[in-house]
Amino acid sequence: MAKIIVITSGKGGVGKTTTSASFATGLAMRGHKTVVVDFDVGLRNLDLIMGCERRVVYDLINVVNEEATLNQALIKDKHCDNLFILPASQTRDKDALSEEGVERVLNDLAKMGFEYIICDSPAGIEHGAVMALTFADEAIIVTNPEVSSVRDSDRILGIIQAKSRRALKGEEPVKEHLLITRYSAKRVEADEMLSYTDVQEILRIPLIGIIPESESVLQASNQGSPAIHLKESDAAVAYEDLVTRFLGTEVPLRFTSYEKPGLLQRLFGGK
Repeated sequence: MAKIIVITSGKGGVGKTTTSASFATGLAMRGHKTVVVDFDVGLRNLDLIMGCERRVVYDLINVVNEEATLNQALIKDKHCDNLFILPASQTRDKDALSEEGVERVLNDLAKMGFEYIICDSPAGIEHGAVMALTFADEAIIVTNPEVSSVRDSDRILGIIQAKSRRALKGEEPVKEHLLITRYSAKRVEADEMLSYTDVQEILRIPLIGIIPESESVLQASNQGSPAIHLKESDAAVAYEDLVTRFLGTEVPLRFTSYEKPGLLQRLFGGK
């Protein structure tokens, strides 16, 4: 049975699409048939990060409006046989997404044998975001360790609890996970950033991962490749850990502590 996971946040620019791309890729690399759907109508970026922007012919809105089939719109990833991308439209309005149309598309994806349907949500509470949240079984709330980002994430948690189909039907609530991105233990040590324990204390949902501040994320985006493919980079390791925890295996948190360089490191170029 397909599981619908929404990647969401209260604020833009926190790394949702980067996370959607790497998380979906990680699941596919472990043998799970996965599709990642871009709900950010009008501002699509997922196809750029996945490196398939030139292959977009039809998009989510075409499928919702029955102007194209899923088989026509789905793009197979170049690196993973089990991974497919359903891009958003750059030219349509977000209101073109109807609840009935989105539900039909998600049901059809499930019938195609996808184990995981990853929904890359726009930020905030606009129409596209609510559509992505409505049908979620699980939600990964992406936040940066700063007060405004955390506060906006708290707002999103309230919307999930109030507007998801599960809540309206009185079913088991959406399972929520916290992912902290752009984390710098050095800046936490200098009191320039909230610690991961501070963020967890405020939001009160289980922490599933910490993605460290890393130039490799920008490098991967510019190359049109999910960060998880940059083997041995901090970001790739962190995203691998995220997938491992999501699939039910506990691994220790990394990138949470900062060791000050010793005298010799400072003298001879250590940071």
